[in-house]
Amino acid sequence: MLKLGQFMDIKELQSEGLSIRQIVERTGFSRNTVRKVLRGRHPMRAKVVSRRSKLDTFKDYVRQRVAEYSLSAVRLLPEIQAMGYDGSIQTLRRFVSGLLAPQRRLQQATVRFETPPGKQAQVDWTECGRFVIDGKPITVYAFVMVLSYSRKLYVQFTTSMKLPVLLHCHMEAFAYFGGRPEQILYDNMKQVRIGPGQLNEGLCDFATHYGFAVKTHRAYRPRTKGKVERSCHYVKDHFLTARSFDSLDDLNTQARHWLDHTANMRTHGTTGRVPNDDALLERLTPYADQRPYQLQQVVHRTVNSNSQVHYHGSSYSVPPSSIGQRVSVNSQGGQIWIKQGETVLAEHRAALRAGQQIIAKDHLAELWKITEQQVQVPPAPNGERWCLHRHYAVQSTPLSRFEEVLQ
Repeated sequence: MLKLGQFMDIKELQSEGLSIRQIVERTGFSRNTVRKVLRGRHPMRAKVVSRRSKLDTFKDYVRQRVAEYSLSAVRLLPEIQAMGYDGSIQTLRRFVSGLLAPQRRLQQATVRFETPPGKQAQVDWTECGRFVIDGKPITVYAFVMVLSYSRKLYVQFTTSMKLPVLLHCHMEAFAYFGGRPEQILYDNMKQVRIGPGQLNEGLCDFATHYGFAVKTHRAYRPRTKGKVERSCHYVKDHFLTARSFDSLDDLNTQARHWLDHTANMRTHGTTGRVPNDDALLERLTPYADQRPYQLQQVVHRTVNSNSQVHYHGSSYSVPPSSIGQRVSVNSQGGQIWIKQGETVLAEHRAALRAGQQIIAKDHLAELWKITEQQVQVPPAPNGERWCLHRHYAVQSTPLSRFEEVLQ
């Protein structure tokens, strides 16, 4: 009958890579005994000490709550403490972690799929660090777009991540590729998504102009745009690291040469093909045939007490019901749009010079109506008349100050 120490010696010799014959020679046990131990058929078993946990009584409740809502140990602790649990949160954390592990593995699972030619591109910004340009340290960013089918890459370095810069980089990328795809996939950066279920109006207007769909990956799920994520790392590691440049223009000139002669001419590690060769199969919508987009910047303003917003030195009216509200102001082609969310509050012709007040007649009439209601003297009780003993100076704005009243 084997003792526990002898049993463990045989298992340890196996872990060291010894054969059954070598273990027999070293231990003196028969071949059959050694073989049974190694195959798990020997009756010797390590004794497992059963220890009762303070959590045992509450495990079924914890399992149910985790299965329904994926609650954390911090959230569950006060619930089971109210039921009588007096153990530590570490014990609870270990148990909950074991319950959540299968869910996390499923969340990390990613199905790789290949998009057809011309269907999709992926876009991302990446911060590259601070560099000395013209004697000043400046943060440099890289705009990266990759065609999902061919993996053809475009990169442009900038010193800003504002929306007009983003749109300009799109136009440069379309020109480089010779067209645009059906859809572009982004992450949830503020230039794309400004809130839950709400896309940036400026980007949507740009996408509508060129006819592509804006797609964003699921929150906390960046692997769905892994092509551009890997491309960002590739740009940093294989182009930017240890590179010197005199100016941003010099950096972008070097980047264009690298794209044409290295990045898009290499054999891609995933597809096993050359991006420039596969790009010939991309079915992109031609870019040169489309009217260039007039870049604009959407700004946000708060409607003042005069029911107006200030934009580029002039004032524009909105309905008085929007006083104090946050609105967006957009201009293009000599027209001004003032919006609250997706609702257009007002549309005006742009002021011809700074300092003008562009007032819509219906907005002014509504404002006067509200003002009159606020200052109207209520009737006195018992038919008596009020006697005002105090004089108030009311400042009014003559209509001559309004440069233009829209019909």
